[in-house]
Amino acid sequence: MAGPISMPLNLATADRGNGVALADRIFVLGGKSLLLVLLIVAVLLPLLAIFWRGFSGDAGQGGGLLAARELFASANFRWLLGNSLAVAFTVAAIVIPLAYLFAYALQRTLIPAKPLWRGVSLLPLLAPSMLPAIALVYLFGNQGLLRSLLNDNIYGFWGIVVGEAIYTFPHALMILLSALSLADARLFEAASSMGAGPVRAFFSVTWPATRQAVFAAFCLVFTLTITDFGVPVVVGGDYQVLALEAYKAVVGQQQFGRGALIGMVLLLPALFSFAVDAWLRRRQGQAMSGRAQVFEPKPSRRRDAVFLAVVVLVCSVLLAVVGMAVYSSLVTFWPYNLSLSFKHYLFEDTAGGGWLAYRNSVSMALCTALIGSLVIFVGAYLMEKTQGQRLLNQSLRLLSFIPMAVPGLVLGLGYVFFFNLASNPLHVFYGSMTLLVVCTIAHYLTTAQMTATTALRQLDGEFEAAALSLKAPLYRHFLRVSLPICLPALLDIIRYLFVSAMTTVSAAIFLYSSDTVLAAVAVLNMDDAGNVGGAAAMSTLILLTSATASLLLAAASRGLLRRSQAWRQSAPGH
Repeated sequence: MAGPISMPLNLATADRGNGVALADRIFVLGGKSLLLVLLIVAVLLPLLAIFWRGFSGDAGQGGGLLAARELFASANFRWLLGNSLAVAFTVAAIVIPLAYLFAYALQRTLIPAKPLWRGVSLLPLLAPSMLPAIALVYLFGNQGLLRSLLNDNIYGFWGIVVGEAIYTFPHALMILLSALSLADARLFEAASSMGAGPVRAFFSVTWPATRQAVFAAFCLVFTLTITDFGVPVVVGGDYQVLALEAYKAVVGQQQFGRGALIGMVLLLPALFSFAVDAWLRRRQGQAMSGRAQVFEPKPSRRRDAVFLAVVVLVCSVLLAVVGMAVYSSLVTFWPYNLSLSFKHYLFEDTAGGGWLAYRNSVSMALCTALIGSLVIFVGAYLMEKTQGQRLLNQSLRLLSFIPMAVPGLVLGLGYVFFFNLASNPLHVFYGSMTLLVVCTIAHYLTTAQMTATTALRQLDGEFEAAALSLKAPLYRHFLRVSLPICLPALLDIIRYLFVSAMTTVSAAIFLYSSDTVLAAVAVLNMDDAGNVGGAAAMSTLILLTSATASLLLAAASRGLLRRSQAWRQSAPGH
């Protein structure tokens, strides 16, 4: 395939009409400049505000280096840090092997009903992190259904570990599925011809090609665990962690300086993981060449039986947890009146926000999905398919990658410190739905932008060259050619942003007002108020809404793709 063709705007003006050239200049330079301003305001300035607040010498702010030294030297901080690291390492040590086995079963074996198992495995993605924790309370809490199976209750270290493992499992699985989907059959044939058995072939072929993905999954699980406070709030008991301490410092105690300092500590694991992962990616060779042959697993009863048992076991646990959360939301009064009703779905006399919170979440998810997908896709197009502003492009790419290394809790703290300043003219947006949408888009920007970039890089640069030769405005070429061709990726971005906005809690927890409370935040508030049934009901609503939206988008995409992607169909005889 030909490489992308450079299209500096000053060269395009030589052979094109002044009107077309001016329209292209406005589209490209105006679009990039607007995107740069948005990224600076939505990503860079909030992060700088955290460091300003944390290192400010004013005692009313962060207290400076003296306050940081006192905090980091305190026994309480060391205890919290030790707890967080112990939980994060334990969760990663449990999740990564299970996710690898699960992904291997889906990609490298012949087990039956693969789409079913994959769908079940991704269920925790459709609900906030509190849902598995709430289910654990009903299963193993003081009045839990299976309480007699435990010597102690679920509250504490192992409650957090199990809850976080269920929450982070699908995140690790998606990375490993992608890695294991790429395999060159020739390598396995060569290993077999040299006398290597399945185990030897795995360690000499499969493992080297996937170990970078294993490390990436480990880093993701570690970061998600150490920065999540949803599960510790519900089942942590007396076992406290850093993320929960940051949440309590800002929301409960109004100690913004302490929250900023802990936020900077929580930023370090993500930054370290991001840096090492980027280094490993540069060293990682290509998994498949242009002459690669698609790997097709060979039948093996014993192998498939073992992996099917692993898959069934994992899916049974996930279904039991999700099913318990749904069932508990329908129980009238646990555990004394187990008759089913929709009492908890009325959300009467609750501290969570009820149906207002649910409507707010749906509205925010729709705005995030529609506005975010438009901004991200157009921005990716301008960065990938136009050249001539090298410094501007590099700045946009750098700012677009920053959110990947910033946990949601840290980003939310940054928004508090930046937008809640009375001297900031943008202070008027604090507590509004607009700011929640902007924060959510910024939080999930990198993954969506990478999806758009991957799709756009598959398009030959000759498309834009043809538009230049026909003297067609670039924005018209974008709407009529690039956008229809990349429609599958755009639909994936819309689905990803919608589900993420419905389930997010870490960043939004600091930014809502009484009028803009969200469903995921309502789950946390209702659990704090002792209304666990209402929290289970709201979690179930979020799960059902996310699943329905995903199914509707999948169904709609099939019809759209049939009409707009006819070129993808194979010609007769091919």
